[in-house]
Amino acid sequence: MIPLSILDLAFINEGSSAAEALHRSADLAVHAESLGFRRFWLAEHHAMPGIASAATAVAIGYVAGATKTIRVGAGGIMLPNHAPLAVAEAFGTLESLYPGRIDLGLGRAPGSDQATMRALRRDPGSTDRFPQDVAELLHYFEKPQPGQAVFAVPGAGLDVPVWLLGSSLFSAHLAAIMGLPFAFASHFAPDLMEEALALYRQRFEPSERLQKPYAMLAVNAVIGETPDEAQHARTSLEQHFVALRRGRPTQFPAPQSVSWNEQEQALIDRTLRYTFTGTADLVAERISSFIKQHRPDELMIGAPLFSQAARRATLSEIAQTLMEREPAEVS
Repeated sequence: MIPLSILDLAFINEGSSAAEALHRSADLAVHAESLGFRRFWLAEHHAMPGIASAATAVAIGYVAGATKTIRVGAGGIMLPNHAPLAVAEAFGTLESLYPGRIDLGLGRAPGSDQATMRALRRDPGSTDRFPQDVAELLHYFEKPQPGQAVFAVPGAGLDVPVWLLGSSLFSAHLAAIMGLPFAFASHFAPDLMEEALALYRQRFEPSERLQKPYAMLAVNAVIGETPDEAQHARTSLEQHFVALRRGRPTQFPAPQSVSWNEQEQALIDRTLRYTFTGTADLVAERISSFIKQHRPDELMIGAPLFSQAARRATLSEIAQTLMEREPAEVS
């Protein structure tokens, strides 16, 4: 079995707080660590009532402090929102505190709407500079050269793995020509997954950071005791997703029976194609088939469930059905 990792959005459940959401994330990371998952990633989203990880580096530090061996990282940091030097300093600090355990995934999406982008003081042209900003950020992790005027402290000379994330062909191509590992957001944007994966592998150029292509794909898993129970639990994600697409994001809702119109159902079916739902054996079978068909080097799994007990149980079921019983080596 390839390495399995966890993607967590620090969901703020309906009626709860951001503090409770972050405590649940740390609890889930401790559980994932005990089961042998390789990584635990959090993502940058802004002005989202249902997501508590806007200050992603801070959330990563909290989770890393609660765990001992699992890699903790960003999936990802939206680089156009930040100065590359500031990102290098933040993740250099995390790497200094938790050596050998920090990952930095970079995306070029805003992680927000237009009004929030302006509030973040984001330069409208920053997306166009993404390749240059990635190169600048990588430079800050190198050892300073004599006479270098600007360098990251902490950060310079530290080995922080940098990934490029994406849901299109752009980041796949950029990761390939820069010789970086690549993660595709197939858990919510699957349409270009196969094309992006093929492009990344075909165009990959070895670098000092990575000698051969390394691609991670993402799926969601919603496991219940019965198919009906799993389908009911899945309605939390569907409600959250449709509300976001309507431009009215909410806290992560409790599961309930929902009737979608034809357009909404088509959207759910297409975008959540790789949200595997059902009993543990069925979900394990579908994940195994996904791995055999698409051959990722690593798989990242989200457990978008309202109940913390159900999230923990989903990770336990995946570990029991898919992973070797010995904990995976952290790398």
